[in-house]
Amino acid sequence: MPGHTENEITIAAPLDLVWDMTNDLEHWPQLFSEYASVEVIKREGQKTTFRLTMHPDDNGKVWSWVSERTTDRPARTVSARRVEPGPFQHMDIRWEYTEVPGGTKMHWRQDFAMRPDAPVDDAWMTDNINRNSRVQLELIRDKIEQRDRERRSASVPAN
Repeated sequence: MPGHTENEITIAAPLDLVWDMTNDLEHWPQLFSEYASVEVIKREGQKTTFRLTMHPDDNGKVWSWVSERTTDRPARTVSARRVEPGPFQHMDIRWEYTEVPGGTKMHWRQDFAMRPDAPVDDAWMTDNINRNSRVQLELIRDKIEQRDRERRSASVPAN
């Protein structure tokens, strides 16, 4: 059965800041703890093709793949898919941003299926993505909220 995950977090920061920081691909290694590097391959309008490389896993294996990501700022959505799916038959991702009282809600949805010869099955990957998404969302929230505090305190004139 294909895998499906949905995770979200509310970030106490304006939508523009959340959007800008989470869609600045070149800075993802500073935003996400799992990515060692990002290489932008091509940009065409709102679509970016890029290579993500993770830090080595517990066995020393380095995972890397190419994805396409299309931003739609007016709709406050991002759609992505793996071009090089690796152990996945497919991996489709959608991010949605919503202004809410006190900040911005960011919602991640991932739909995927593992290849029959993959080292793990759909259920294992669903659990793994859910666990890791919570960690990454909390890390992202903390970094964006810190940046927002710094920006606000820098704009307050000293007495």
